[in-house]
Amino acid sequence: MTGHDRPGACYGGLVMTPTGLMTAAEGKADLRRYLQEAREAVLWKLDGLSEYDIRRPMTAMGTNLLGLVKHLTGVEVGYLGYVFGRPFAEQVDWVGPDVEPGADRWATAGQSRDYIVGMYRRSWAHSDATIEALSLDADGWVVWWSEEDNRPTLHRVLVHVIAETQRHAGHADIVRELIDGAVGKHPGADDMVTGDEAWWEKFCTQLENVAQQAART
Repeated sequence: MTGHDRPGACYGGLVMTPTGLMTAAEGKADLRRYLQEAREAVLWKLDGLSEYDIRRPMTAMGTNLLGLVKHLTGVEVGYLGYVFGRPFAEQVDWVGPDVEPGADRWATAGQSRDYIVGMYRRSWAHSDATIEALSLDADGWVVWWSEEDNRPTLHRVLVHVIAETQRHAGHADIVRELIDGAVGKHPGADDMVTGDEAWWEKFCTQLENVAQQAART
């Protein structure tokens, strides 16, 4: 299999997939859809929560919902902006080599929910303009990656951003469940197991018993 024949390779306006060729526009549309679904899944986890709940640390490493949104804003601005020579028009204080470590993982008291969410949404628009303007085989430059790996195509960068956004959407899932029990990738998600409090208590007891049994084996 040559480089151009591998799945995901882009040439002549076409993208090679395991089942054949699709147009670059179709490939972009698929990637954009998965990215947008992940973005929206992250944001809805804030809906209906207090300022305290969206900011409070819910793990030993301080993971919090508004901090996840803040971090992902930097991901979009960096990977789908600066990497392709298309800097974001607004100053993002938590992005850059000189910022305090972890500054992109939490929102200060002066950074409101509306400000962080608004920046995230505007970073989407900037990213989407980059996706629209460039071909999937356009080269970027990720200065913080290793030298042998730091010239990825737009296609690869998009896959990376989708993977990172989905990863943090999973973090948000767990954090929101710990706060008030809300689950699913969007309001009213019908892909979750249904059960009342007694059912879930019985289910968790079953898992605990199995875990203890496995530990004794």
